[in-house]
Amino acid sequence: MPRPDPMARRRFARHSLVLAASLGATLAAPLALAQAAKFPSKQIRIVVPFQPGGLTDAYARLFGEHLTQQLGASVLVENKSGGGAVIGIDAVAKAPPDGYTLLVTTTGTVMQNRVLYTKLPYNLDKDLTPITVFPSGPLAVGVSPSVPARNLAEFVAWAKGKELSMGSYAPGSYPHMMADLFSRNYGLKVQVVHYRGEAPMWVDVAGGQVQVAVGSYQAFNTVSTRGVKAIGVTGKYRSPRLPDVPTLIEQGVTGTLVPLEGGLVLMAPTGTPEAVLQALSAVVVKGAETPQAAKLRENFGIPNKPKNLAETRRDWDRDVPAWIKAASDLGVKLD
Repeated sequence: MPRPDPMARRRFARHSLVLAASLGATLAAPLALAQAAKFPSKQIRIVVPFQPGGLTDAYARLFGEHLTQQLGASVLVENKSGGGAVIGIDAVAKAPPDGYTLLVTTTGTVMQNRVLYTKLPYNLDKDLTPITVFPSGPLAVGVSPSVPARNLAEFVAWAKGKELSMGSYAPGSYPHMMADLFSRNYGLKVQVVHYRGEAPMWVDVAGGQVQVAVGSYQAFNTVSTRGVKAIGVTGKYRSPRLPDVPTLIEQGVTGTLVPLEGGLVLMAPTGTPEAVLQALSAVVVKGAETPQAAKLRENFGIPNKPKNLAETRRDWDRDVPAWIKAASDLGVKLD
């Protein structure tokens, strides 16, 4: 009886492995689609890595309401603050990629933190994927009642030679980088004070514990009656709620940071089925047309709406490098 050809045996083995892998992928695809078709079949958890209050929390809770209204989902919004948002982000990055654990956080914590931190317990390039970015609109630059300034030039003139404290709602956030920009561009001595969200930050601005802060219009407006004044807004256009307050660009501030507009990004663990991501995106787009969403945008002075999944991915690929460059240019390091 002839002996089997060793080469033939190896070719047969390779063919069997390829066939098995192909069959496995073929069987797995309908399973993933079937699971997505039943989505949601259990409670959805939305992690916010900040304390309640502020725009991030407001968007997360509104999105949770839309999930319930449109998909009948049971939703839990969990405020998991601490570690400069690292704790909350880590919880989502390590969650199963099935659409039942989502993240709503500031874009800064998942864009520029790639260069602001040398060590993170997750990989921001690989572990999370964006679904949409809820716009934040122009942010208000507000000063405490004790600061005798009506615009940026007057603030800089007053601040020269003084020890200043500037509020930030998270390490690596827009106000954190803005403090570094003020120090570099104008030679100011700015000590950044990090808070776990906007609400306590603006309370301390009103009380004079910090002299200046940057944040959403709605959170700023809670203390505007207590003497906190807006001396500028971020981004390329004025806030609809502060039409008489010029942008920082109009006031002569230059650099890669000032024209950028951040937001609050909704993310899922990488590997979440595409059909689930599309379903979540559809909830965002439809929810943006509701009276509740219109009211939120009005309250926070936000003129634009969140985009669909395809548009979000396109903008993400364009904006992430710009934010990374802004953070790299300023040389801020958080560890």
